[in-house]
Amino acid sequence: MNTEKTIATPVLNEGEIYAGAIIKPDGTGHHAILLPGDNDDASWDKQMEWAASIGGDLPDRVEQALMYKNLPDQFKKEWYWSNTQHASASGFAWFQYFYDGSQDYVHKDVELRARAVRRSSVIQ
Repeated sequence: MNTEKTIATPVLNEGEIYAGAIIKPDGTGHHAILLPGDNDDASWDKQMEWAASIGGDLPDRVEQALMYKNLPDQFKKEWYWSNTQHASASGFAWFQYFYDGSQDYVHKDVELRARAVRRSSVIQ
């Protein structure tokens, strides 16, 4: 029985941009693929709905850091929502500032920009 795993390159749809792979210490992970479109300022709930409506999700904090490093020209130098709620304050969620790479959290009613991602398995 062959137990070797190989990392598969994801197939990109028109307008998608490959951001990179997220590999966890246990060897699991995924490719992060940036979907086309940059949504204007809206609350966290509205941005989560928008991302789902185009077949994606808001990126998590790790994906946002990866995109800040690998795809800075794909973002305005503004704040973008992540999909990550604050662990102890359910009314708050995390965002990435694409001007300087910092991350922080703010109340979900604040209106920030959004980009959507889709994820593809790295192991085939």
